[in-house]
Amino acid sequence: MKEFKPIFDYDAQGPLYIAGPCSAESREQVLAAARGVAAEGVKIFRAGVWKPRTKPGMFEGVGAEALEWLREAKEECGLSVITEVATPEHLEAALRSGIDGVWIGARTTTNPFAMQQIADALEGVDIAVLVKNPVIPDVNLWIGAIERIYNSGVRRIAAVHRGFGTHQATLYRNDPHWSVPIELQRLLPEMTILSDPSHIGGRRDLIAPLSQQALDLGFAGLMIECHPEPDEALSDAMQQITPSVLGDILSSVVWRRTPADADVLRDFRIHIDTIDSRLIELLAERMEVARGIGELKRRHGMAVVQRERFNELLEAAEDRAEAIGVSRRFIHQIFSAIHEESVRQQVSDVEKKVEKK
Repeated sequence: MKEFKPIFDYDAQGPLYIAGPCSAESREQVLAAARGVAAEGVKIFRAGVWKPRTKPGMFEGVGAEALEWLREAKEECGLSVITEVATPEHLEAALRSGIDGVWIGARTTTNPFAMQQIADALEGVDIAVLVKNPVIPDVNLWIGAIERIYNSGVRRIAAVHRGFGTHQATLYRNDPHWSVPIELQRLLPEMTILSDPSHIGGRRDLIAPLSQQALDLGFAGLMIECHPEPDEALSDAMQQITPSVLGDILSSVVWRRTPADADVLRDFRIHIDTIDSRLIELLAERMEVARGIGELKRRHGMAVVQRERFNELLEAAEDRAEAIGVSRRFIHQIFSAIHEESVRQQVSDVEKKVEKK
């Protein structure tokens, strides 16, 4: 079993909180944010210096110049400071500036070559390293990235769950896929695992409920984006909150600690609730596709019910279910109900269009 150390030497009686702006934009903004989060009791300050952005031309961070602002924030407010690194050069610049820790973003975690380069640069260095989950929901890829850092000799390692990319329309910016970090907890029980509700939700109003859900699932703490003027932020404005709102959230979340068996039962129940929510979202997406099929059938004068197609779908579903230990009878009932609702949706959609005419 791997031996991990606490990422920071704090005698925490509750969750570990990390907060600060998505990006370090100016000296004044960094210091204002640092003062704000420190006033709310947060001890670890985060700010992105180099920002990996989806498209060129977007704000990609100030660069190494901003490390001096983080050093000032550290000295003035008594905070530990961390920033994101994606290359050995980033890491070397951060270490020279006296940074207390670094995090590795989702895009970098996904790339084993980039992870190995950073791991090689970390050899002989005692620093906190936070590894965000990869873009795709693959627990083995996440563990592989953590192991590369561990093999470099670093022991102050934490994982940060920030959700996973998806092409599907969901409530969240990044789908939580809670089953992945739960599995990571099972496989690496001694390692600190934090959650990043800002990146999961992508919206300010989702940060509080996602924070509570993460703590209910047994996460050791939260990493939240906090900006003195969120609406003016140069990156991720919609998911950043003010220090005062941060304080409200941190004072309202409940840190529950119950006997081990109750914890396990609770985690299973929350896991089931999460899966059920995903099932509802997937069913809604399927019905949307069914309505599109109904419109296509209407334009081409086709019958709504295509019995042969349904029989093929049902047989294939029953075969897949049987192969993974789910009864054919159960799947027959479920898919029959889904098909019935799909037909109803198609007919209803046609009737609405007729009524409008």
